[in-house]
Amino acid sequence: MQVLSFPALLAGVFLTVLPVAGAARNASPTDDLDPIVVTATLGPETVGESLSSVTVIKQDDIERQQPEEFGDLLRAQPGVNVVSDGSYGKTTSVFLRGAGSSGTILLLDGIRLRSATAGIPPWQFLPPELIGKVEVVRGAKSSLYGADAVGGVIQAFTLEPEAGRQGWVEVSGGSHDTRGTSVGVAGREGRSSLLIGGLYSDTDGTELREGGEDRGFRNAAGLAKVTHDFEQGGGVGATVFQSQGNTEFEGGDTDFMIRAAGLYLEAVASDYWRTRIQFSESRDEQETFGTYPSVFDTVSRSARWENTLTAGVHELLLGSEFMVDEVDGSSQFAEDSRTNAAVFGQARLNFDATDLMFSMRLDDNEAYGKEETGGIALGHQFDPSHRLRLSYATSFRAPTFNDLYLEVPSDFGSYFGNPDLDPEKGAMVEVGFSGRYDSWFWDVAVYQNDVEDLITYVSDPVTFDGTMENVETARIRGIELSSGFQTADWDINAAITYADTENRDTGKRLPRRAEKNIRLDVDRLFAGWSLGASVIAESDRYNDAGNTTLLAGYGTMDLRAAWEFLPGWSAGLKVANVFDRRYATSLGYDSTTFEPFEYLAAGRTFMASVRYDFGR
Repeated sequence: MQVLSFPALLAGVFLTVLPVAGAARNASPTDDLDPIVVTATLGPETVGESLSSVTVIKQDDIERQQPEEFGDLLRAQPGVNVVSDGSYGKTTSVFLRGAGSSGTILLLDGIRLRSATAGIPPWQFLPPELIGKVEVVRGAKSSLYGADAVGGVIQAFTLEPEAGRQGWVEVSGGSHDTRGTSVGVAGREGRSSLLIGGLYSDTDGTELREGGEDRGFRNAAGLAKVTHDFEQGGGVGATVFQSQGNTEFEGGDTDFMIRAAGLYLEAVASDYWRTRIQFSESRDEQETFGTYPSVFDTVSRSARWENTLTAGVHELLLGSEFMVDEVDGSSQFAEDSRTNAAVFGQARLNFDATDLMFSMRLDDNEAYGKEETGGIALGHQFDPSHRLRLSYATSFRAPTFNDLYLEVPSDFGSYFGNPDLDPEKGAMVEVGFSGRYDSWFWDVAVYQNDVEDLITYVSDPVTFDGTMENVETARIRGIELSSGFQTADWDINAAITYADTENRDTGKRLPRRAEKNIRLDVDRLFAGWSLGASVIAESDRYNDAGNTTLLAGYGTMDLRAAWEFLPGWSAGLKVANVFDRRYATSLGYDSTTFEPFEYLAAGRTFMASVRYDFGR
């Protein structure tokens, strides 16, 4: 399928929001258009104050869009490519600003989720029903978060107790014999709050390849969190999240379990000093049955201490972090654990209309040694509505346990990890400019990221034995444009991304990244009900590093409606992929013939839900 040219897409998106520009001039932004974020600088600030490029997906957006998968929220957002091996719980990769699938960090309430063996987060197993907000921070952030923040950081925040809402029950069903149930209770008393929620979903799924069988997905997830705020400031809280189930694919199925548990304590030591400590553990366990059976279990435990010192409008943050990764399973690893110790600091300085930020971090990893990263950013507010930002930052991606230590002997070509691998290293420069008004905003960012020592699979042409080596470099540059308009009756958000990714050693495009993305979300709000649509289009992409297999671009439209028909009662209806486009974002290979096939996304689907919120 052909998609529109980039200039045409650019014109089409911004024609939807420019007619409203005259309605707001030289006014301060509203809270909804300029929300508070914490991921970009480890402290609260508005999107307009941030020196990073940030997209916030609020709880109202999630509820209106009725996503079936977490990846639906991220698809074609500014700087984001989402690649899936089909729909409904299938392997999903997120490429942020062209960085590799293991070059983007996923946090859940500050707890990092990932497989230490494969190196990628379990995007496909994170249920959107338990998510209250998402912050997408684009740009190198290793100086704050350490390894793998090459393209940026995506943080999902679980549901929070709301004033007056005591709980909920929701049932849903739709195409492919899909059904789900979500329940929860929540409460807030004084400075204390409690939320317990859970869900169960099941679907027969769709065919993953032309003429194939339907491949299903089953997921049961739960969330429990409790917090207490101290009278003098700060507080204590604990979160436990778990998602487990089974997903089917071509050639077998996988039982999975992901878990995140965290405990934090934050205290105000003085008028100038705030301290916070967090202990966390995350698990990623997967047992695969079928043609290639395997077991991969990983656990990461960490302790993080942050101290924030203030002097008037200036702020200094100093911290340390200690992490232990452990792996187990059916495969052999030369090493099954490693530790990482880090110290980091960040200075945020304000001089009237000009802001400066400096950040540095030193990581000392048992497997690959010391890595130093840093960043500098400048912002200047020309007037109440217009702001310029400039930044430069370095980053690195750590080699995974599979890269370093995995051993897979075979008569037809063995694989052995390379314990001498160095981390991939990136350096990103960015220029951004934004305008924020009463009811609308616009933002443009231009960046370039140069990455060295890419970790690449190489094999012997005679024995076919393979390993990983640092043999390539890459240049990634692009432009991101976004705009939004919000009133009591309308909520419109638009984004366009262009990314030029190149392997500097071969001259080829980096695989699985689309050059051009567009996303448009439009919702018309009425008294008690709403109508909405989402349009997503992506250009073609190569599935392989040699640029021999090209996947065509695609465009889809989703339609949705919501109705609050009685106090506390609401219903939702969504038709996804209205025009029934059959498209693929990745290829698979037949286990018998080794012939490639396209992993097909679901065609047109229908979903309906009914929900009751207690005390609302």
